[in-house]
Amino acid sequence: MALRQFGAAAATAVALALASPAFAATEIQWWHAMTGGNNDIVNKLAEDFNASQTDYKVVPTFKGSYPDTMNAGIAAFRAGTAPHIIQVFEVGTATMMSATGAIKPVYQLMKDANEPFDPKAYLPAITGYYSTSKGDMLSFPFNSSSTVMWINKDELKKAGVTEIPKTWPEVFDAARKLKAAGHTTCGFSNAWASWVHIEQFSAWHNVPIGSKANGLDGFDTVLEFNSPLHVKHLQNLIDLQKDKTYDYAGRANASENRFASGECAIFLTSSGYYATAKSTAKFDFTSVPMPYYPDAKGAPQNSIIGGASLWVMGGKKPDEYKGVAKFFTFLSATDRQADLHQKSGYLPITKAAYEKTVKDGFYDKNPTLQTPLKELTNKEPTANSRGLRFGNMVQMRDLWAEELEAALAGKKTAKEALDAAVARGNAMLRTFEKTAK
Repeated sequence: MALRQFGAAAATAVALALASPAFAATEIQWWHAMTGGNNDIVNKLAEDFNASQTDYKVVPTFKGSYPDTMNAGIAAFRAGTAPHIIQVFEVGTATMMSATGAIKPVYQLMKDANEPFDPKAYLPAITGYYSTSKGDMLSFPFNSSSTVMWINKDELKKAGVTEIPKTWPEVFDAARKLKAAGHTTCGFSNAWASWVHIEQFSAWHNVPIGSKANGLDGFDTVLEFNSPLHVKHLQNLIDLQKDKTYDYAGRANASENRFASGECAIFLTSSGYYATAKSTAKFDFTSVPMPYYPDAKGAPQNSIIGGASLWVMGGKKPDEYKGVAKFFTFLSATDRQADLHQKSGYLPITKAAYEKTVKDGFYDKNPTLQTPLKELTNKEPTANSRGLRFGNMVQMRDLWAEELEAALAGKKTAKEALDAAVARGNAMLRTFEKTAK
């Protein structure tokens, strides 16, 4: 009897030991902002990594929009409860760079963990955005994208538009035809208002958003997007808004369903919208490069990346950092990156993944997925089209959107609105410059 009791007790002890934290996988918290089909992709990446080994468990958590996720991460760091990984959209780069001690630079993370890491293996148009002037990568590229123009081919055909528009005047003309054919609430529209009509518009037309290479060469940059070309473009939108040939659809991307529903047959937004469009649109669609003004010298130039990268937060344990590094190595695998690109519409972050996609003939059947890559590589980048790095960019975007909205509502002229957006933005940049030093 005593031996049986001893055996039972021993078995219980073993079971408890196996279930104890000492044998549990180290959890890696990942906060992100992916919705729709891309949320499913994030969850699948975590599941696949967790199934590939037993030491670490990545736990993805949706934290709302890009600004919401970034703000939640900053608040959590201050409270000492930050996740290991946080997805931050590209315009938060300067803010994260200046947060000394709050982040663990990726190049240092990979070196400390002794994980294979070659910055040159990644597409330079992407890595340059998230690296120091010395080439040290600070964050890990994850979902890089660019603005593209989504086209409902069925509706354009019904409206008698025989060729997909390439220039802004052609877009305006096609939108008028769509309105006449029954699209009374929307000829064309867009998500991410300031990204599309200020940031990408400027790069695509090779005009500056700000001095110092749009802030890449120094935080003492000055905004310059109140040029005659910018004023002309906003005035065209103001005029077309009056009868909804153009219809403003908000600052973020909640309006993207206006395309999938068939309401807006021409819609400018991220190339990363592909996964959602593919799963929700019930018509023949494609994406094409952004339109341009043919009288603008040098246009089209090249687009700049959007999307987001993964920042590693500071103050974590060495073993946890090893898990993060292994997860980044897992994400960088050629087959995985090619698959991620082909399913999500986001760009492949490595040269090998892009080359594999080309070699497999994927773009022959799916030209939509190559559109943002063609834009990014359309011409050799200039100081106006390498990217941007402005401090307090998240808050500045809201200021810019306020002024765009005031103009579209008829409360300000195009010039008044852009002059105000520049002046208010410059004041915010000077505040950031003081804190960043």
